[in-house]
Amino acid sequence: MLAENPHQVQSGRLAKDIHKPATHNIELMAFIASELPHWRDHPDRPDKENETGLTEFLCDYLDDSASGSMAWSHVKFRTETGDEGHSGRKIDVAVKPRGCALIIGNRRHNQFQALFPIECKRLPTPKGKDRDEREYVFTKEGTTGGVQRFKFGHHGSTHNFAAMIGYVQERDFVHWLTKVNGWICNLANETKSEWNDSDLLQQLNEDSTEDVCALRSCHSRASLPECELRHLWVKMN
Repeated sequence: MLAENPHQVQSGRLAKDIHKPATHNIELMAFIASELPHWRDHPDRPDKENETGLTEFLCDYLDDSASGSMAWSHVKFRTETGDEGHSGRKIDVAVKPRGCALIIGNRRHNQFQALFPIECKRLPTPKGKDRDEREYVFTKEGTTGGVQRFKFGHHGSTHNFAAMIGYVQERDFVHWLTKVNGWICNLANETKSEWNDSDLLQQLNEDSTEDVCALRSCHSRASLPECELRHLWVKMN
């Protein structure tokens, strides 16, 4: 008889590679946009107003919606994951492959690597002693500004595509587009500023519904490739 092998042998399979066109991430943003009102109006969604709670429940909802979708079952949504370029920083939401490796353009992403990071912010910024009303864009102290994090490589330094979700809790989209671009213009006008008019947000869907507004911005980065940001604002009030 053969002696029994004390070592248990395990076998498995490698995740298959799936090639996706360069428009994949933009189409995924359209999927997220279509789901935002359903998440907001879900009867079982806990009544939270703070950013952490909203983002946690949004991530739960998007992950379930994607897994049950024929078109998007190959992606998953995770919250509070480590940034790939700065391990000490946390990403609000990361979109990752589910059960496969995705090749988009010339880059391969496996289940441990984000397709792109998402930063979430409330509009308006909650009032507080250490809060800056411009937090969607920039903070004077620290690096907690949303656009600021991507523009200066504090978040997403290994990506040239990223996204932001704005929870609009007061006023309307027109008000916030004017406000946000006003903050960027003021930053661009400062002496020796690294901001400029090319950082301004542009609305993509001029016929946007009352629920969701889609916008785009592009940001040059020192020593890093240009970063494209896609913005989705959802009306919460």
